[in-house]
Amino acid sequence: MRPKDPFIGRTILDGQFEILQKIGTGGMGSVYKASQPAMNRMVAIKILHPKLAARKDLVARFRREARAMSQLTHPNTVKVFMYGELEEDGSLYIVMELLEGRNLNQTVRREGPMPAERAIPVLVQVCGALQEAHEMGIVHRDLKPENVFLCNQGALADFPKVLDFGLAKVTEQQMRPGSVILTQEGMVFGTPEFMSPEQAQGKTLDATSDIYSLAVILYEVLTGKLPFAAKSPMEYIQKHVVEPPIPLNQRVPDRHFPPALESVVAKALSKRPQDRYQSAADFARALASSLTHGDRTTEPGPPEPADGARQAAAATVAPAARPLSVGLLVGVAAVCLVLGVMLAIVGMAFLR
Repeated sequence: MRPKDPFIGRTILDGQFEILQKIGTGGMGSVYKASQPAMNRMVAIKILHPKLAARKDLVARFRREARAMSQLTHPNTVKVFMYGELEEDGSLYIVMELLEGRNLNQTVRREGPMPAERAIPVLVQVCGALQEAHEMGIVHRDLKPENVFLCNQGALADFPKVLDFGLAKVTEQQMRPGSVILTQEGMVFGTPEFMSPEQAQGKTLDATSDIYSLAVILYEVLTGKLPFAAKSPMEYIQKHVVEPPIPLNQRVPDRHFPPALESVVAKALSKRPQDRYQSAADFARALASSLTHGDRTTEPGPPEPADGARQAAAATVAPAARPLSVGLLVGVAAVCLVLGVMLAIVGMAFLR
């Protein structure tokens, strides 16, 4: 019999919140549903695992997530009400809005791939949330369907909320004096299926990395599949770096996609950051145009260089239904393995 969760039934922060139940668990913490009687509302509270409280790097990352999210005000970003440290035991917490609905992964698994007419408006709104974050010097770095939550906002259906800035890269624009930069070149963080090529290689990231990841999300939402056929996290990393994505129409021959959308996705999935859309706003405009002018081809993507699912809540956790996802990979090992695969491919080509 599992021991009772010490937070369930507990009243915290001078009686402001009563924790009712656990609604998710991830690598860094657990998320609880709680009531806030004074405001007559339910909230989601993320609490860092107590056993990790001694890890200065993880504590700093948790604080960075809270601070970054608290400054974002776009309606398509999950709202953060407050964050801090519990006086009783020093546990770190974030109080967020509680969302009702499903994330994109759950939606596609339950209902099947979305038609472009439904998927594109959702992704355009996500672009709006990312544009604000990017303008504030915040790169998400872990965009995936699990981190885009669909809910109803008044009379608006399919209203997306972007979750989980736990791996967010805060640039110097957002750094406080004396802050420690936790992530360095050569380290790979994120989810392999949705990493940009430069992220898979542990390189410095900017807004275009999020645009690549968002394009992979769109690809999966439209087809129910990823743009590469791979069987392991390392194979996904290798393919992001060296292999062109499978065109939409080839991936699901029984479905039709407008030529304009094909070229927009191809451009967003370019291997080189400079060949992609340079802002989330640009990507949003191209997506909207592809839907409005479905038979009109847009700017084609550049050729590839030769060398190269979960319960409703504002939970920032990655469920186990996607077995290939990993939250943290050592970049040096990843790059070495990628180079090994590339050399093996070249060697096989010569042997043939």
